Amino acid sequence: MNKSVRKFILLAVVIATALTMTNGLHTAKAAKVTITWFVGLGTGAQKDQIDRENAVVAKFNETHPDIELKINIAASNQAAPAALGTLIAAGDAPDVVGPQGVTGANQFQGEWLDLTPLIAKAKFDLTPYPKNLVDSYRDGKALLGIPWATFPGVLYYNKDLFDDAGLAYPPAKFGDKYKLDGKDVEWSYDTVTIIGQKLTVDSAGNDATNPKFDPTKIVQWGFNDQWGTTRNDWHTFGAAPVLVDGKVQITAEWKARAHWTWDGLWKYHFIPTASQDASQLLNGNAFSSGKIAMARTMLWYTCCLTDLKSKWDIGVQPSYKGTVYAPIDLDNFRIDKNTKHPDEAFTVLAYLYNEAALELLTVYGAYPSRPDLQKASIEAKAKTYPSVANWGVIAASIDKAPTPHHESSYPNYNKGQTRFTDFRTLLYGDTGKDIDVDKELDKLKSDLQALVDQAK
Repeated sequence: MNKSVRKFILLAVVIATALTMTNGLHTAKAAKVTITWFVGLGTGAQKDQIDRENAVVAKFNETHPDIELKINIAASNQAAPAALGTLIAAGDAPDVVGPQGVTGANQFQGEWLDLTPLIAKAKFDLTPYPKNLVDSYRDGKALLGIPWATFPGVLYYNKDLFDDAGLAYPPAKFGDKYKLDGKDVEWSYDTVTIIGQKLTVDSAGNDATNPKFDPTKIVQWGFNDQWGTTRNDWHTFGAAPVLVDGKVQITAEWKARAHWTWDGLWKYHFIPTASQDASQLLNGNAFSSGKIAMARTMLWYTCCLTDLKSKWDIGVQPSYKGTVYAPIDLDNFRIDKNTKHPDEAFTVLAYLYNEAALELLTVYGAYPSRPDLQKASIEAKAKTYPSVANWGVIAASIDKAPTPHHESSYPNYNKGQTRFTDFRTLLYGDTGKDIDVDKELDKLKSDLQALVDQAK
């Protein structure tokens, strides 16, 4: 074999080797790990939120060439549990789920991965997060979540409607009195009942204190529990567990709240019914319509006020028997225990908690669990809603959050929560004016007890 032949063979080998290596690189590059992010079990299914979520996904994929993040957004918060349950049952569970609250997580107990080893492996820093919030996600030795968003309960109020009625705004500090008819009175649910009627107006301009007021022609209401739930509403009069020593309880405070709501709906007419809420006038987003003077709900509602033309602000929640109880929502992201790629799933999780945190917290209307992000979060909200002055209400309301949490778990949780919802549907429904509230509460208690016993 002469030198020319040997050189030719050697060159062929080099070229073949190079081609093999190049093909191998292309194969490795093509073998991305796909991670699915499921949204909707908590907030996140509103149109303006979806746009921002898709932007976060696009940015992640640009900066993480080895991972392809795909997002699966449920049609609505109401449809999300069934959608996620179907995916899990089919063996196609998403890798990352969130943001989700306490109820969302409780609906899928036993489904979440212990993050402890992943946190250690990735050297994820937990020190910025309040220890008490971190510990709230522990299940024995397992850490099932990391604190991310807090949504304190606050009172939204329409400044324009208060101005039109010549009424003072709700207080911006806990303990401050409310000026009513020239007198200082306690800022309580009794006071809300009085001014709620003054702020409820029919088509002829009569408020609900006027004998000529027509409750069939209301065009403006004084108060609502915006997108509320039974247990959330009830905990404004005092928190308690559903179950004590195996027995379901409906406390005196909860009964009082149920009666207060019924009175507001059917006796004094300052709370819109379900039919009124769904009407073209309120369009299913009552406070944002500009036809509601006060709305008690969580901070996440700032997500859904971009259509409101009126000037608005936030105040402190009213008291019940001298004490303020302001239920709080807590949301975070979790990893499904069945993920085939836990390391990559945690990479996505860490991205949502770090690079994408402030952007998502802002669009979700959340208050960050991380103290270092809180100032920037409020500044972002202030730019979006310049009429709001009382941002200090947010931090102050956290201290008024009652325990146990209004979404705390109990046996047969999913069916029990549905039964609570059924009670609220009955209360607000067209036949609600004819119900015996105490009788229905007794039935609710009995039905819940049967569900708890069934779980045993």
